Amino acid sequence: MQKNEGFMKALKCRECGREYPLEATHVCEFDFGPLEVVYDYARAKQTLTRKSIASRPQNMWRYRELLPIAGDPTVGFQVGFTPLVKADRLAKRLGIRELWIKNDTVNYPTLSFKDRVVSVALSRARELGFTTVACASTGNLANSVSANAAAAGLKAYVFIPADLEEGKVVNSLVYGADVIAIKGHYDEVNRLCAEIAGKFGWAFVNVNMRPYYAEGSKSMGFEIVEQMNWAIPQHTVVCMASGSLLTKIHKSYQESMKLGLTPETNYQIHGAQATGCSPISTAQKAGMDFFKPVKPNTIAKSLAIGTPADGFYALRVMRDTGGSAEDVTDDEIREGIRLLAECEGIFAETAGGVTVGVAKKLIASGKIPANDSAVLCVTGHGLKTLDAVVGHVGRTREIKPSLREFETLLDADQKVKR
Repeated sequence: MQKNEGFMKALKCRECGREYPLEATHVCEFDFGPLEVVYDYARAKQTLTRKSIASRPQNMWRYRELLPIAGDPTVGFQVGFTPLVKADRLAKRLGIRELWIKNDTVNYPTLSFKDRVVSVALSRARELGFTTVACASTGNLANSVSANAAAAGLKAYVFIPADLEEGKVVNSLVYGADVIAIKGHYDEVNRLCAEIAGKFGWAFVNVNMRPYYAEGSKSMGFEIVEQMNWAIPQHTVVCMASGSLLTKIHKSYQESMKLGLTPETNYQIHGAQATGCSPISTAQKAGMDFFKPVKPNTIAKSLAIGTPADGFYALRVMRDTGGSAEDVTDDEIREGIRLLAECEGIFAETAGGVTVGVAKKLIASGKIPANDSAVLCVTGHGLKTLDAVVGHVGRTREIKPSLREFETLLDADQKVKR
């Protein structure tokens, strides 16, 4: 009897098209191309409608038919459906007619979009019989694996670069995960994890579970479309580390059209990187369809992947949609964080500063026209990267508990303004 795999059909090589069983594997054995989940869209179309979606709980699983699990989800019931914020004040500062912020700084439980991908990966890992889960991470993924594994009763190992922000280290340790700090950059951590996955047979969410894990990012795109009243935005700006989030938002837009959830439409997806780790944006600006690996040197450590696994595919998406890429310096990242906080009351981590800073450049250059509308994907909370902004966002002013001293302070402020 055929095993029930929900709406999934197979894993398929993105290069040669060969299909594989729905197991814990991620690379084609013929050409080493990455594997991706393919779905039975005809079946999904029968049950995934605007009406059925509206009747479901407001979490990422309302798009269940296009997420890669066979049965009901077992991890992440509160994940997703984060706010889409109309950012009028920031739009005015950046010089664009209409601007929206997809605000995953408030995602549950660890305040980043990684809770989406981890919920999918761990739900699928349980279906495949795993009891130990693991990841290679620049921080947010480590936090999410640690938290969600704890809630699901799974053993967790997370592997991180040793120079990671202290906030992200603590936010993994507190859940009881085994946190292993590697003396090297992320690409070295990732290579080690590939070896460990092969030897110990654990469910590494971004190694052998990667085809399932990556699909979780689509939920952000589905939510944007639904929250835009079933319309795909003209422009979407997405920060890039591996490049996977950008490619999966594109896939979610394509699937939304394929299932008739939204009309056929043209749109552009733009990529954002930090100048200190910008292999994808450098390649896109040079008109190349391949990137050159780099050694990261940026305060945006969550984006510090010098050999991005999906870099080639991110370049293809930008080319096919007519999008562009840009990158920003550390100072421009901090400026982006401040702009978003001061204009919209949203405190983003360094990756969010990258997205805002790049959007500012793309609008100024006309690559995002001033009369258009854009959505900026902000992926994590600023409390995770306090070290990057300490000393750059003003200072406190100290007075005695005296009304006279406060009035003196106000008088001095008013003289400065005059």
